[in-house]
Amino acid sequence: MITNIGTIDRIVRVVAGVVLLSLLFFLEGASRWFGLVGVVLVLTGAFSFCPAYRLIGLSTCGNKDGGGCGSGGCGCS
Repeated sequence: MITNIGTIDRIVRVVAGVVLLSLLFFLEGASRWFGLVGVVLVLTGAFSFCPAYRLIGLSTCGNKDGGGCGSGGCGCS
């Protein structure tokens, strides 16, 4: 699997995603649905792949060739 998200980026995405998801329980009205953005962050963090990064050619993964998991440099195993 191609990865383009490094370890620190993954951690930040998952934490921010969980915080945003918690808005579903703490906010009222239409603004609470903003918390669903957290689903995207949690999923991209879990899979170490961001389609938006791919489109613009960005990678926070230390692996220069964009190799798969376990190829080193990204911190995933």
